[in-house]
Amino acid sequence: MKRPGTARDYPRTARLNHLVQEIVAEEVERLDDDRLGFLTVVSVEVEPDLRHAVVYYTTYEETEADEELREVLAEHRPRLQAAIARQARLKRTPELVFRPDTVTRTAERVEKILRDISGGPATPPGGADR
Repeated sequence: MKRPGTARDYPRTARLNHLVQEIVAEEVERLDDDRLGFLTVVSVEVEPDLRHAVVYYTTYEETEADEELREVLAEHRPRLQAAIARQARLKRTPELVFRPDTVTRTAERVEKILRDISGGPATPPGGADR
């Protein structure tokens, strides 16, 4: 009989994405580079063949310097990939590619527009107006 909550209930790719995200996020926190600012690793998508992994990130403030930030992350790529190789038991360490998370920025922009239209602060779902 299958037990609920086993690793088999959680697809391998999802587990791998989560593991690589945790490793990259922890390693980014350890980097002593002011150019990164308040960078957050939002998600990671590892290709099934483990050749590449796309790391989606966001920053505290919306920035037009995404290209510069990607270059800074590319400088740190060897260290981040070495951490993945050390901590994850994979037959191949994926090459990291960095992309800004546009979903978060778009959601923040929509929320700001809605606040401006309503003329006040947006009430979170399930907020105090119940």
